[in-house]
Amino acid sequence: MANLIPYEVIEKNIFFLRENKVMFDRDLAKLYGVSTSNLNKAVNRNIERFPSDFMFQLSKKEFEILKFQFGTSSWGGTRKLPYVFTEQGVAMLSGVLKSKRAIQVNIAIMRTFVKLREMVNSNKELSKKLEALEKKFDTHDLKIKTIFEVIKDLMLPEKDNKPRIGFKVK
Repeated sequence: MANLIPYEVIEKNIFFLRENKVMFDRDLAKLYGVSTSNLNKAVNRNIERFPSDFMFQLSKKEFEILKFQFGTSSWGGTRKLPYVFTEQGVAMLSGVLKSKRAIQVNIAIMRTFVKLREMVNSNKELSKKLEALEKKFDTHDLKIKTIFEVIKDLMLPEKDNKPRIGFKVK
């Protein structure tokens, strides 16, 4: 059970919404092997464990934007506005969902959040080092300037075809 869910599968289910990295209830339910409705029932029975910085429900406007971004077919017959869980909310799910699978899935998700955080931090450190190096060298030399530009381009996140979620609703 050590590699129950690959890192990449979990990473694709983490989105940036309202300035938080979150996972949707439906995606978590799939990972845990339960229905979305049963996951939400378990959460509602323990609602005091899920303050608004751990879990929140999408607004109608956010949901409409997401349906447009993902295409309506992938959302099927969703009748209720979905819930999303922050990293802390996902951690809290481990106290609510107590199966062996839930424990293993939670461990994998927590490791993925940590790995993402480490990647972001290492990229920031690398950028600072590169800037310091760039200042050291005479960037008027075209060859050196080109090398720095190529390195900076390589540090940018890869473009994929997956729609990004990140907006502010006023």
